[in-house]
Amino acid sequence: MRSARAVEDGGAARVLETASLALVAFLVTIDPVGLVPIFLALTPGEAGPGRRRIALKGTALGGGILVAMALVGDQGLQALGISIPAFRIAGGITLLLLALEMVFQHRGVRRSTTAESMAGELDPGGVAVFPLAMPLIAGPAAITTVILQISRQDGNLAGDLAVLASLLASLAITGAVLVAASYLGRALGPTLVLMLSRLLGLLLAALSVQFVIDGVKQAFGL
Repeated sequence: MRSARAVEDGGAARVLETASLALVAFLVTIDPVGLVPIFLALTPGEAGPGRRRIALKGTALGGGILVAMALVGDQGLQALGISIPAFRIAGGITLLLLALEMVFQHRGVRRSTTAESMAGELDPGGVAVFPLAMPLIAGPAAITTVILQISRQDGNLAGDLAVLASLLASLAITGAVLVAASYLGRALGPTLVLMLSRLLGLLLAALSVQFVIDGVKQAFGL
């Protein structure tokens, strides 16, 4: 009886750990706080209700893309003849480069410059689809993270569900942050946004190195 309960507790602990690690990974790669000034720059002429509609629509569309990648990502890789270890190594290196951009603030400059250049060219309603849903929310880093997190579960249903739950939670947080973007932009200020972005970059760097280590171990049977 004790043994069965211990196994059950251990399984629950693993699921909780999987969910927490995945949530951190998704929040780091989507970077809701870092999206606030970019979103405001993309919607300069929108009032509160219009900006909220764009935020919710963009989050829903970006979330749909990420969920779809979570459901078909492994099969897509296999169809292309790409092994999971190879994708883990390549994805880990890609995320590490992104993390270095976040730490040294190259990513923020690049995303802000893109947003400013597009702000006068795009129809405000279309901003929800491009560039908000993709590539700002469902960008290469987020898509890579989704596939890597699912592949780490090796077909374990509880682990897959934990990853999906974390993805939905991160999307809910992203939507809430964007809905409150006008207030948060004033409250946080550029300095705090910069500090949070660098902290998230360090966390992403550690996660990306772990992906590479896992991929190397699996590739060489270590």
